[in-house]
Amino acid sequence: MVVLSNQFIIWITIGLYAIMMLLIGVAGAKSSKGVSSFTVGGRNAGAWISALSYGTAYFSAVMFIGYAGTSGWKYGLWSVLVGIGNAVFGSWLAWKVLARRTRDISHRLKIKSMPELLARRYQSQGIRSFSAVVIFIFLLPYSASVYKGLTSICSVLLGIDDQICMLVIAIVSALIVILGGYLATLKADFVQGILMMFVLSILIVFVMMAPNVREGGGISGMWEYMKQNQMVPLRSSDAISLIATIVMTSFGTWGLPQMIHKYYGIKDDHEVKRGIVISTFFAFLVAGGGYFIGSLSHLFLDAVPEKGMDYIVPLMLKDSNLPNILLGLVLVLLISASVSTLSAITLTACSTVTLDLVKEKRKKGLSDENAGVMTRVFCLLFVVFSYIVANTNTPILDMMSYSWGILSGSFLAPYLLSLYWKKANRIGAWASILTGFVVAFIPGGAKLLLLAGISSEGLSVLAGYGPVFAVAAMILSLIVCIIVSLIADKYGRTQDNTYFYTGFVESE
Repeated sequence: MVVLSNQFIIWITIGLYAIMMLLIGVAGAKSSKGVSSFTVGGRNAGAWISALSYGTAYFSAVMFIGYAGTSGWKYGLWSVLVGIGNAVFGSWLAWKVLARRTRDISHRLKIKSMPELLARRYQSQGIRSFSAVVIFIFLLPYSASVYKGLTSICSVLLGIDDQICMLVIAIVSALIVILGGYLATLKADFVQGILMMFVLSILIVFVMMAPNVREGGGISGMWEYMKQNQMVPLRSSDAISLIATIVMTSFGTWGLPQMIHKYYGIKDDHEVKRGIVISTFFAFLVAGGGYFIGSLSHLFLDAVPEKGMDYIVPLMLKDSNLPNILLGLVLVLLISASVSTLSAITLTACSTVTLDLVKEKRKKGLSDENAGVMTRVFCLLFVVFSYIVANTNTPILDMMSYSWGILSGSFLAPYLLSLYWKKANRIGAWASILTGFVVAFIPGGAKLLLLAGISSEGLSVLAGYGPVFAVAAMILSLIVCIIVSLIADKYGRTQDNTYFYTGFVESE
């Protein structure tokens, strides 16, 4: 009888997954020609595809490895609140508040990107150009954080070189987007979303059955550990950090262009209503389950791994005595989640550059088909830049918080208010965008100084406060947008926004 090795089974599982994704990308290429098809498909996506595409873009190795491991180690079982917050505020409430109105506006005006939406609403090409540049640059660290998450899990479970792992994932995600665009990513996300729910459900059962958990007393043993180590109740500083993480990872999605992009392709309001339920269920299972697994980390490890907190969950899985085939499926789960997120990030960043910078500013006569080709070229460059950023010595949580903080801090307020408040105007939007950008950039700026060789304890502390500054940026930008808009309105700087709310464009 032939006994297959652990790594052989894992590699076979990953190989089958890669072939399936490649076939989806090739199939998508046949129906994705111009930039309109490439970026928003036929605007007729159903609830299941839209909701799972939203969820798989939301949760990646960044959540499973970076946030679940770090939060689980710092807060124990309290970290599950982050997953619950993601489901309630980041999925259910986000879809309730944003999806229907965004779908309606983007369908009527044939909008393909967030910068275009902001430009139409606030009648400002300056906002469009600035937004496009910010989106492309600051989605790079988010993309890089996904690579980092996969690196830690593959180096522990497969024992392969970090660079090889990152290159493989980069190639697979690039092929799916470059070949098929929006339609291919939707189909891939649907398959990957189903796979994520199935594998995570099995993984939770096996982790709870692991000797470390059973011998440690299970959940009650973890709760006792938390009491002994002053996690019950949480220290005030830890409670603030936990709340900041919940708010940033939940409401932060409201201002992320790759998440908002998912609303553009929904078929109709009926599919929106169904999508609310599906996306919320997906988030409860995937995010709640992911953070729950991370919360048990102290039952597996006595100290933070030498390579840092990004290796907590990988080492937990290694010590869980999972069956070989399940280890392979877990890796596929993480790769699936990560490729979906990378595809969404890449497509959003690169279509934005083509539509809102090149085509709008430089080459207004650029044909739709040529714009689609150009977007594919930018996708390739974006993958390369992400790979370079991933090789910097920056923890996953920090890179993601810098990206989410700057993007949501800059765009959440003007985007949200554009849907509901007609008095919001160009001056208020600019003030809001710049305020959010500056506040959220502070910890990221501190990290850049550290990378440049400027050593300082104060900078190190500041660089670790990404989630706190991200939340502050979102709140302050919302307040600033309202106040400045009202002041501008008082002094006669009003805008006629009728077309944005009632206008209709005949064709793409």
